Amino acid sequence: MSNFVDALLALWTAPLAEDSAEQQFAELYTDPVVVNGVEFSLAELAARARMLQSALTDLHAEILQVIEGDGSLALAFVMRGHHTGDYHSPLGVVPATGREVEVRTIDVLTLTDGRISRIWVIADDLAMLRQLGALPEAG
Repeated sequence: MSNFVDALLALWTAPLAEDSAEQQFAELYTDPVVVNGVEFSLAELAARARMLQSALTDLHAEILQVIEGDGSLALAFVMRGHHTGDYHSPLGVVPATGREVEVRTIDVLTLTDGRISRIWVIADDLAMLRQLGALPEAG
C-alpha cells in the first residue's frame, strides 16, 4: 500500500504534466470522486492540485500514520511548502508571503476496484491561514 500512498501524495505535491493530468488522476481516482459529500470530476481534482502547486513551492508531505481497512484507507499527514503564489482559501485569495507553511490533514478514503471513490478530508485550514497572516494568531 505504500506505493499507492506515495503515488497519491505525488499527484498533489509534484508538478502535473499539462497534457496528462486527468490521466494521472484516473490511475488513482474514480470519475467522479465524492469529496466531503460533493462530486468532483478528474479535471476539477487536477485543477485543485495545480492551484495548490502554484501557491506553494517545495511542496512535500510527511506521512504521520496510515491505517488500512476493508476497502478503506486513512492517512494522517503534514504538507509543507513555501507560499510563493496566490493561495485560494475559503476566505479568499491570500497573496504570496514567502513564508514556510504547513497544514495537517486527515484523509479517509474509500477504495473501489483499487481507486479512490470517496474522500472525507479534514485539513487544518485555520492554522494555515494564521501562518499566512490572513488571520490573527490565537490567544
